Amino acid sequence: MKSFFSLLSCDFLICRLSPLFYMLLLTGFALQQCTSPEVGHWKEAEKEAFSEELMIVSSHPLAVEAGLEIYERGGNVFDAAVAVQFALAVVYPRAGNLGGGGFAIIRTEAGEIFAQDHREVAPGAAFREMYLDSLGQPIEGLSLRGHLASGVPGTVAGLIDIHEKFGQLQPFSILLEPAIQYASEGFRISATEAERLNRFLDQFIDANTRGNAFTAKTIWEEGDLLLQPELAKTLEAIATYGADGFYSGWVADSLKAEMERGNGIINYDDLKNYQPEWRKPISFQFNKFELHSMPPPSSGGVLLNQLFHLVEKEEICCEETWDTRSAHHLLEASRLGFALRADHLGDPESMMLSTGQLTSAIRLDSLWQLFDPHSAGDGLRYVEKDFTLPEAYETTHTSIADSRGNAISLTTTLNSNFGSKVVVGGAGFFMNNEMDDFSILPGLPNQFGLLGSEVNSVKPGRRMLSSMTPTIVEKEGDFYMAIGSPGGPTIISAVFQVLLRDFLFDLDLNDNISRPRFHQQAFPKATRIENEVFSEAVKEELKSRGHKMEVVDRMAVVKVVKKSAGGKLQGAGDKRNPDDHAAGIDLRK
Repeated sequence: MKSFFSLLSCDFLICRLSPLFYMLLLTGFALQQCTSPEVGHWKEAEKEAFSEELMIVSSHPLAVEAGLEIYERGGNVFDAAVAVQFALAVVYPRAGNLGGGGFAIIRTEAGEIFAQDHREVAPGAAFREMYLDSLGQPIEGLSLRGHLASGVPGTVAGLIDIHEKFGQLQPFSILLEPAIQYASEGFRISATEAERLNRFLDQFIDANTRGNAFTAKTIWEEGDLLLQPELAKTLEAIATYGADGFYSGWVADSLKAEMERGNGIINYDDLKNYQPEWRKPISFQFNKFELHSMPPPSSGGVLLNQLFHLVEKEEICCEETWDTRSAHHLLEASRLGFALRADHLGDPESMMLSTGQLTSAIRLDSLWQLFDPHSAGDGLRYVEKDFTLPEAYETTHTSIADSRGNAISLTTTLNSNFGSKVVVGGAGFFMNNEMDDFSILPGLPNQFGLLGSEVNSVKPGRRMLSSMTPTIVEKEGDFYMAIGSPGGPTIISAVFQVLLRDFLFDLDLNDNISRPRFHQQAFPKATRIENEVFSEAVKEELKSRGHKMEVVDRMAVVKVVKKSAGGKLQGAGDKRNPDDHAAGIDLRK
């Protein structure tokens, strides 16, 4: 039992003492209400790190620590990535997940490149008009909030698959030990996490019929201890039984029961039949760099390929800031790319055009004939609907590389912050709201303002289109960079702009990631810009060419591991997310 004085030394942010507490304290009844500062995991975030051996950059310091621990215990890059992601499901609940999905680009030291798709899929009972009313109009919020918004989750199957094919540390259960510890013992939440929990608290209450770890307090504050015993039990089931511990057994029972409480449609067959897919990466050359990114159902690799091809048609200037000519060219290239995204991209099983056709130089060159060097164009569609660009924190990304050339770029998501807001009762994890990434009604924008076609309509077993863009870059055959980001469609713009500045100007990595960005996605016509991405003079000249601009606070949160000419690994997180963390280790040198 702690002494009176040790209790008085408790962090004031945690122990908001009331007169009643003092009365209880004197009688000895309140001794266990206050946790001392050493209880609960916590680590300050660092945005930059260097290493000769291994580098990890991810969305939370404790998740990075989990990866480093697994590497220290004999794991490799891929073991570390799996540990990081399971830890994110605990310490970064707004986006880290068990109930979501994602993509991974993998490079082995032999130079082999792989693309893994563990994207969510539409349940077997899904149908095209499921979010429309009797008049054929969308029912507001139905694809975003609540039980019907969720696709069949793929994260757990995907991570286990990565470990089975590329991991080396055995038994598999070791990889989940840090996550289980964080969930069962608790961790201290950051100011950013506290703000998110408070912002969405009412939605957590509305979406759930029972209390959970996230409704345990009415006001969350920085430094509060978040305990997730139900999630710890789920992680223990996965550690013991692998994928079966999630897709069958009591966890599956809990998920099915949760669906029934809210008229959800995910059933046992959906869970039993889920499988990740291995796909051919989108690979292409730009100058002396070879880029490898994600194919459909991601739009990231296709758009990167298109954008870099169109960039080659114009000399881009300048290192400090974009000039008018370059800015206009880049905006119109992005407008064209996103218009093609809306028309043609979706689950590869449903696409009418192949990725080869969509990235064909002949096709792109013919479409570029529509480019007007003096005037802003229009997207291929326009629908009168205002929307607000969502926060850039609803997805997680992890970049990891070692000195031998092994690397992984891994992005996973729940879609919106905390997904559907539904927590699986008894199992403690949030479910995704990825069904909104389908085209609910062709021509109607989703929460990100993105349009889609029939190719991306709701269909049982279909994977919804995504903007996640995990990417690995090689330079003259050697590993050069692992990069990715959260941020909805702004992911593509952010990854492209960081890569372009690196390739053309070789900017300092931290400086590059911190530079302001722009985002143009064909619809709406207005370009989203961060402050100072263009000079005032350039903005006025762009406006005179018909460009509309809207200033946003921030977009996307890029995470990079880069190999220097001398072979040292540099990791950089993004200042746009206070919780981003980079750390390396030199253990085996």
